[in-house]
Amino acid sequence: MLKSDLSNRDFLLKYLTRRILLVIPVAAAIGSMVALFLWLLSWSIHFRFTHTWLLYFLPLAGIVIHFAYKYYGKSAEKGNNLIIDEIHRPGAGVPKRMAPLILVTTVVTHLFGGSAGREGTAVQIGGSIAHFFSDLFKLDPDEMRVMLTAGIAAGFGAVFGTPFTGAIFAIEVLTLSRIHYTALLPCLIAGFVGDLTVSAWHIKHTPYHIDYVAAGNYFDAANITGTVLLFVKAILAACIFGLASIAFAKATHGIKKLFLKLIKVTWLIPACGGLIIIGLTLALGKPDYLSLGVEPEHAGAVTIVSAFKSGGADTLSWFWKLIYTAITLGTGFKGGEVTPLFYIGATLGNTLASLLNAPVSLFAALGFIGVFSGATKTPVACTIMGVELFGPEHAVFFAIACFIAYLASGHSGIYPSQKNDPGQKGYFRIKLLRYLP
Repeated sequence: MLKSDLSNRDFLLKYLTRRILLVIPVAAAIGSMVALFLWLLSWSIHFRFTHTWLLYFLPLAGIVIHFAYKYYGKSAEKGNNLIIDEIHRPGAGVPKRMAPLILVTTVVTHLFGGSAGREGTAVQIGGSIAHFFSDLFKLDPDEMRVMLTAGIAAGFGAVFGTPFTGAIFAIEVLTLSRIHYTALLPCLIAGFVGDLTVSAWHIKHTPYHIDYVAAGNYFDAANITGTVLLFVKAILAACIFGLASIAFAKATHGIKKLFLKLIKVTWLIPACGGLIIIGLTLALGKPDYLSLGVEPEHAGAVTIVSAFKSGGADTLSWFWKLIYTAITLGTGFKGGEVTPLFYIGATLGNTLASLLNAPVSLFAALGFIGVFSGATKTPVACTIMGVELFGPEHAVFFAIACFIAYLASGHSGIYPSQKNDPGQKGYFRIKLLRYLP
């Protein structure tokens, strides 16, 4: 082997080692803050369960959140899109205040009953901390891009307990129809370190289970008719999941534009949003569509977990969760979109399973990841999430649900900052020459 080849290999090894050593402490810090966030989130949700009157203060909570971002948040208001923009075009910066601000305001949103998620909060925590360390380590723009992407991976992997999904999501969410693998190794390390850190703090994730086990023999010739029919049903359901993701994205963006057009005094927008949520809850007569939707507030409540059982969701549970979340996020409350998307997908899958005479738990799982895929444009990450959360036995169905929902959803997504093409030659370039003597 030529001496120059050995030299280049040595410097490549040093380069990768440097990136890994930089990523590990950053991911550990992100995992620790995500663990704190998850603990506070669980506390706030259970506290509201026992103090249901807190819902009536949701409009006031919205006003407080509005002024917190107006006088303290500044550019942090853009949330996940700010981090994606900074990866595409470094320069504006991700404010250090983003992490504590989104953590506190998300907890406040859930404490008073707002329908939101937690992924957006974890990703913003990851991006903010990653940017802080990038400044501390004096990284150049290319290395900062990698660090910010790894921050997304650490936050996502930590908040859901899906480290591999977090890594793929981080690099897939940046650009539509293109994945840049240069940052994959740092993202994998960040996702696993973030998840391990959360586990070290003894924070538990919600387990999900598919009861349907007969599909292990998908291609059994003795039951080829049933197998083909089940695939057809899954394809049809995936198309509907894609349409649901369009509805969610358009409803959230549309409500925001509508309120900005109708109400000129901006602090009144979250107040009105809170009043509408209160009115809907009183009209429906149950609090099932408030907050996260993972744990039941009362016996028989519709949750993501209950959707995996026959009769565990009402026919329109998915619709009401979509409306609640679109109003919550569209009027300025804080939190993520992904857990509500899980809820919408799982309950829609439950409903479709009943209509199509299909396995309920399987179709709830397909909706869980399918609607998420269509809304975020990340079919690879969502397929992997299905395997991480539900096991590999149904991976072929997971791929069908995620990729068809992605195609059926068109270009409508929840992240406007996603690009069709980074328009940058050498995007995520590896600059080895600077390490040469």
